[in-house]
Amino acid sequence: MVSRALMVLVVLSSFATVTPGADAADTAGEYSKHFGALSQLSIAVAQAMPPDQYSYRPHPESMTFGELMSHIATTNYQFCAGLKDSDTPTLPTPVDKDAVMKFLSDSFAYCSAVIPKLTAEQLDKAHNSPDGHLPGRDILLAMYIHVAHHRGQAEIYLRNKGIRPPPYRI
Repeated sequence: MVSRALMVLVVLSSFATVTPGADAADTAGEYSKHFGALSQLSIAVAQAMPPDQYSYRPHPESMTFGELMSHIATTNYQFCAGLKDSDTPTLPTPVDKDAVMKFLSDSFAYCSAVIPKLTAEQLDKAHNSPDGHLPGRDILLAMYIHVAHHRGQAEIYLRNKGIRPPPYRI
């Protein structure tokens, strides 16, 4: 069986093969397609944790599960606002599961409205992001890696609580 990390690497490396100046609609469509799977799995992981465990923290220096999911949501907004060269919208600071789930879902919806509309110029041009001033393609790759990284952490939180994470999907 192929490891989850290898599958993520294969999917993410496919983004690196998109060349500058390629048809923007095709490129944005590819990013959008993979972003849909990324968001669905991330939301399923967040949904799997019971509400009373959103305050679970595996180590004193770790974020709680709820903080981890909110961190994903916050950076989604920051990455996608950067791609639009606009300010990050005012963001909530949710605590309970329902509010965190809404925040996370809304962040993916926000990005889902941005990504398919990216032009060739926006994909080639540098924008501000949580990872610095990067070309649009690199921002998308950084965002996908960021989400996958923290979602992987969240899956360990689930396993620590005896909860089987949702099955991987691309």
